[in-house]
Amino acid sequence: MSTTVTSNIGHQLLEAVYRLPHGKRILECLQCGTCSASCPSAGAMEYGPREVIAALRAGILDRVLNTRTVWLCVSCYACTVRCPAGIPFTDVMYELKRLEAEKGLVRHNPGAAMAHAFAEVVDRHGRNAEPKLLMKFYLRTNPLRALAQLPLALRLLWRGRMKPQAETIRDIEALRKMLATIPENNHS
Repeated sequence: MSTTVTSNIGHQLLEAVYRLPHGKRILECLQCGTCSASCPSAGAMEYGPREVIAALRAGILDRVLNTRTVWLCVSCYACTVRCPAGIPFTDVMYELKRLEAEKGLVRHNPGAAMAHAFAEVVDRHGRNAEPKLLMKFYLRTNPLRALAQLPLALRLLWRGRMKPQAETIRDIEALRKMLATIPENNHS
């Protein structure tokens, strides 16, 4: 990725972060590491929350962009709640996901593929449906890998631990109407 593109995206993200409620608190980050220590996913991330903040402030987001890091955020808000500076870090991660998707930087990212598959399944049914989720995920990432999961899927079906058909919630249209009232910049 070119430095100009990365710099431009980094600037756009920083401006989007500043517009978040309490977003300018990113300037008050002490680099204490409380966010990374609180994060249940930090061990699987290439860059922990503290490193993402440092990269964002330093304008070197090229190290973070297009990694699995932002897609491994489980949105538990532990980093945000425990941050002594009150930085809304989970919201920063949502902004980073949104910008990566908007700029087309997520094409070969399994975390992004899973997030998009999950959103599609929930949008369609109002809840998660594991067989459909996994089918969408593997079709986007590695269809042959789905074959390796077939014995497990059959055992789960046989034991009644997984339903073959996706169940749709009652009154899915009411849920869609409710979601349609949420401004686009408040959910990603």
